[in-house]
Amino acid sequence: MQKITPFLWFDGQAEAAADFYVSIFPNSRILGVSRYGEAGREQHGQSPGTIMVVDFELGGQRFTALNGGPHFRFTPAVSFVVHCKTQAEVDHYWHRLGEGGAPEAQQCGWLADRFGLSWQIMPERLLELLSDPDPETSGRVMKAMLQMKKLDIAALEQAGNGQA
Repeated sequence: MQKITPFLWFDGQAEAAADFYVSIFPNSRILGVSRYGEAGREQHGQSPGTIMVVDFELGGQRFTALNGGPHFRFTPAVSFVVHCKTQAEVDHYWHRLGEGGAPEAQQCGWLADRFGLSWQIMPERLLELLSDPDPETSGRVMKAMLQMKKLDIAALEQAGNGQA
């Protein structure tokens, strides 16, 4: 078992969220579902039989989703980075995770999905370009990135080469 597991709080949407995420990422699956019982009903307020927890894996990384009620919401202060090798991967994750999400994508490859969870769709090439030893190159790439919502690898490379 992995040592640290992200634990995500939902308001009645844990199963729908887990199913949605599993449909997007390869090497992903639902591991198990636990349901609320009578015990603790005065604290949790859920009807017996309602889904309490969904354990799932995305790309081999384990997650837990809890139907905990309306008490807490996601914010962009916590996000998950999806590392992408190609523009096709960037496009796939950007479009799939963004389906039904926030009406406007956030800046620099960030988006909020339909459940309010924030994701960063990050091409590995961007990290290479930002680490360029030439500060002018990395500066041009940073400036180009700050103008983007969905990241465009070709445009970032052009900026790095001074062509933007």
